[in-house]
Amino acid sequence: MDDDATDNHLRTTGPQADPPFAEDSGGSAGDHAVVLGAGMAGLLTARVLAMRFSRVTVIERDELPAGEPVFRPGIPQSRHAHILWARGVELIELMLPGITGKLVAAGAGLYDSPRDFLWLSPADWFGPVSGARVLLASRELLDSTVRAEVLRNARVRVRAGATATGLVAGPDGRTVTGVELRGGERLDARLVVDATGRTSKAPAWLAALGHPAPAVTRYDSHLGYSSRYFEIPEDPARRWQGMYVQGRPELPRGGVLMPLDGKRWLVTLVGNGEHAPSAREEEFLPFARTLRSPALYDAIRDAVPLSSPTAFRNNINEWRHFERLERWPAGFLVLGDAACRVNPVYGHGMTVAALAAEALAKEIRTLDPAQIAAASHRIQRRTVAAAAVPWQIATSEDMRYPVTEGPPPDRSTRILQRYMSRVMAGANADQAIASRFFGVLSLTRPPGTLLDPVTMVRVLSKRHLATDPDTTAYPAHHGPPADRGARRVV
Repeated sequence: MDDDATDNHLRTTGPQADPPFAEDSGGSAGDHAVVLGAGMAGLLTARVLAMRFSRVTVIERDELPAGEPVFRPGIPQSRHAHILWARGVELIELMLPGITGKLVAAGAGLYDSPRDFLWLSPADWFGPVSGARVLLASRELLDSTVRAEVLRNARVRVRAGATATGLVAGPDGRTVTGVELRGGERLDARLVVDATGRTSKAPAWLAALGHPAPAVTRYDSHLGYSSRYFEIPEDPARRWQGMYVQGRPELPRGGVLMPLDGKRWLVTLVGNGEHAPSAREEEFLPFARTLRSPALYDAIRDAVPLSSPTAFRNNINEWRHFERLERWPAGFLVLGDAACRVNPVYGHGMTVAALAAEALAKEIRTLDPAQIAAASHRIQRRTVAAAAVPWQIATSEDMRYPVTEGPPPDRSTRILQRYMSRVMAGANADQAIASRFFGVLSLTRPPGTLLDPVTMVRVLSKRHLATDPDTTAYPAHHGPPADRGARRVV
């Protein structure tokens, strides 16, 4: 990797090379962009904007200590399971060349899913087949490493411990010309990007400029998490790296076990509605014992806990349709979870942030700062489209659960749900179907991959397979621990 910090901004996502940048205009607001939020969406956005703006300032309300990765309040869900799917790994590596190697050197792991895992789908156990690459690391390590790489670019700086309280409008009220910070300071900018996530105040800020509130679509499956770290116990016979036991509508309980940097396991228990796990220590193991397979319980029952359980709720799917507003102020964008957030149980959040940054890079690659500000309404529509496929995946799956609140599924969605149940059953038994399924799930292939004639024929040829069969306690390729000879059928 090239260690010259002045060279990083001359790269971009995708095959296009960065065009030569104009001379620095001396620090005026005309070549200054402000990004609100230093999460994954904000950092990747800042990196992309540095291709076209000579100054990019990231405003973050949290303090950002240097050194070892640590938890911060601005990312409360970071203590729960996170994965970066193959497409996200590819895009972030293109934006920040060499970062994958740095993450792995710091303790992150690259795995093949489901080959390296025990994965009990709603249909059955996946075999040890190759599906898609995933990167597993603590969210703290991911954020601190990405932030350090983004800040190697001399055009990007972070102001930590600062909070934006509103937008500053131009004289005509149709243009955003900066942000106001707590304490009354005004920061001038040609472009302001809100990447503050689920706590975004963008609707209220737009209302203050005379714009109507965007329509909002919500699906809430009332999913809850409870997570805990464990020391990885020695087991020379263990052939898997992680585990995923999914629930079903009739038993909406599941769990994820993943290896993290620091030689730890992170175990996240999940449940919908009244099945949501609590954060009480004495209830963690008993809940794990109630899952469809005893495999996860068997793995952690004698493991040494490294933390108390931590709960998280508010896992709603919510799309704020800024892209539908007829009027939009020039010089303003809303990206990431601030515009569209999906149930994180499907693991798409960070990859969607990378996809939105890629879309932004494509839109601005031939524009100067003034043109970017003028085109912000179009850019808003193009960037939020990156969430369309993850939104379809999350909401159609969440609608299977009776407790889910939201618009009822239409006929086409119900047909798709039945077909996807067939896809899942087929993927458990057919390597070709599994490859296509995980290509879509990892966002490296379009959804139409599962609907092409060849795939449909393969899926429908497996229609004799039950979509919700009784499943063995362990998959055929991996039995229970030596001291637990009995198998359970549920």
